[in-house]
Amino acid sequence: MTVSPSTSMLQATLRADGFAFVAGDVMRGMLDGASMDDWPAFAASWNDLAPDTYLAATGRRRRRRHATFSIGPEGRLQRESHQPHFQSLQHNPLQGDIQRWFRPISPALADGTSLRRIIEFGYQLFAPLAPDNRHWHVETHQFRIEASAGEAGEPTPEGVHRDGVDYVLVLLIDRQNIESGTTTIHADDGGLLGSFTLTHPLDAALVDDARVSHGVTAVTAFDPALPAHRDVLVVTFKAAT
Repeated sequence: MTVSPSTSMLQATLRADGFAFVAGDVMRGMLDGASMDDWPAFAASWNDLAPDTYLAATGRRRRRRHATFSIGPEGRLQRESHQPHFQSLQHNPLQGDIQRWFRPISPALADGTSLRRIIEFGYQLFAPLAPDNRHWHVETHQFRIEASAGEAGEPTPEGVHRDGVDYVLVLLIDRQNIESGTTTIHADDGGLLGSFTLTHPLDAALVDDARVSHGVTAVTAFDPALPAHRDVLVVTFKAAT
């Protein structure tokens, strides 16, 4: 029997270690999956992602969509107008210092129960860790990483990195015909602090981005003759200026 951690227990783990892994069955309970009534459509939307045209090297097949939200002092979640994703070269040496415009997550899904509940969970978990942050800038990214015969997929082509935010929530949606894709967590000196693999739907990685770096190893297809992909939702939380 799996014992579900409380939010306070997860916060204590993040304070102590800078990261945490949560199994999918536990996350489902913490998210109250019964309230996420658009989940089938939300999960299916990964089949409608657009190619990432900003990849710095050819042969890396990644699809994605993006949406931006804000959360004010009262905890009210608001979807913002479509805008670019920006990272500095310090945090993304491959694609930094440029405004990257990705296809938006559809308004119906961005305003739907699943995505909003996931964001609310992240806010309830992370905000008490930074009580001086009154306004939050939240970005949501749908990613599909594909692998094929003789060609691995790269979830983090920039390597071990920081996202340049305060906190990161990575949620596995699906993986088909995929092996590897191990998440690694690193200290400032590059030392390995921990590793785990998101293998089941709703398996989650929680990261204090200011304290630790993270990366994901390349994914390969079990059967090269069949389609292979790894689908994740990444939600980042950053103190708004």
